[in-house]
Amino acid sequence: MSKWAGWLGRLGTRLSQVEAKLDERRAEVEAETSGTGRVPSAAAAGTAGVPGAGGAVAPVAPVADAAAAGSSAARGRPDPVSVVPWGMRVAAEVSWRLLLVAGMLWVVMKVISEVRLVVLAFAAALLVTALLQPFVVRLRRLGLPRGLATAVTAILGFVIIGLVGWFVVWQVMENLDQLSARVRDGIEELKRWALNSPFHVTEQQINDLAKNLSDTIGTNTQEITSAGLQGVTVMVEVLTGILLAMFSTLFLLYDGKKIWQWVLGLVPTAARAGVAGAGPRAWRTLTAYVRGTVLVALIDATFIGLGLWFLDVTMAVPLAVFIFLFAFIPLVGAVVSGALAVVVALVTQGPFTGLMVLAVVLAVQQIEGHVLQPFILGRAVRVHPLAVVLSVAAGGMIAGIGGAVVAVPLVAVTNTVVGYLRVYAREQDALLGPGPHGATAVDHGGAEQGEQR
Repeated sequence: MSKWAGWLGRLGTRLSQVEAKLDERRAEVEAETSGTGRVPSAAAAGTAGVPGAGGAVAPVAPVADAAAAGSSAARGRPDPVSVVPWGMRVAAEVSWRLLLVAGMLWVVMKVISEVRLVVLAFAAALLVTALLQPFVVRLRRLGLPRGLATAVTAILGFVIIGLVGWFVVWQVMENLDQLSARVRDGIEELKRWALNSPFHVTEQQINDLAKNLSDTIGTNTQEITSAGLQGVTVMVEVLTGILLAMFSTLFLLYDGKKIWQWVLGLVPTAARAGVAGAGPRAWRTLTAYVRGTVLVALIDATFIGLGLWFLDVTMAVPLAVFIFLFAFIPLVGAVVSGALAVVVALVTQGPFTGLMVLAVVLAVQQIEGHVLQPFILGRAVRVHPLAVVLSVAAGGMIAGIGGAVVAVPLVAVTNTVVGYLRVYAREQDALLGPGPHGATAVDHGGAEQGEQR
């Protein structure tokens, strides 16, 4: 009977050891799953021993040591987030946000390229509206109804723009024959100057150059014809864009506030207050840019046109109008229009007149850059020259001349909006206090809850 009792005691001890090992493994799996690093004390119960034969307690020290080792290993394994350096975590969060922004910008650019005509027409309508809206406000202060004030302003504005375009075309057509004769005379004069210059240019070289140009034009006749056909398509698109811009301007002048309220309704509620504050500031910036650009362009065209008129340059008035129109393309437009005036003066009147026109253009542009723009635009539109050059280049590459015209006011408005939203966010943080969010924030609340458990 004692043998059976001893055998049953040893069997019970073995079963208790197996149960302790199973509890230990289960505790390790639970610790790895929950991430708490804690092992329940079920396995540690084996350190007290298990009942043996006759009520004796059999020690199970090896099992207790294994359970304690497993518990310390699980407790010593750090949180994976805490192992990653802080700078790496910040760089990771910034990187994926930048990737999302880049992807969003790429999608936006693809959409804009597909509907480029509509976007440019609406952008032109915004610029014209910023120029004409003060006249609507003044007419309404004089007692005119909103509809009548909008109609009078829009009609007068469109008539003036149309008359300017008609005047330019009329002047060019009137002086085309004279300009062609002057160009031929200028080419002959340049040819004589090249033959008598110290560069040792021979008449045979000049004739070869003229023959190469003629051959190039002859071989590319098909390309020139296809370009002319494409020009017809471009003219149709331009007329369509003009009509869209006219209708958009009319509705923006009449229902601008209602359209802005509708846009605010599309903004999420949490961001609506900031956008509502940034909108009027952006509109003031755009209005200041358009008014200042028109005034600066008018001054440039007037003084350069007077210089061309005094120097008896052919088509002085159309060239002045071109200078006015090209002034809406910052930096690049002034260079192109000034170079056009210098080339016309050089070809039609000779090198001396060309140099005089160049001096007049440079003097007026220096006065514009150092006096007119800082005084007229002031601090309302403050964009670095590098940003101006890059934005004009990017706008020209994306949407041609229209993109170059729209690029700088877009950058100026964006600068105003971002600056205001930055200040607004700081004020909100000062009032409410920033809360932890994202993977870079320390979750103190979770840690405290874990400790309470």
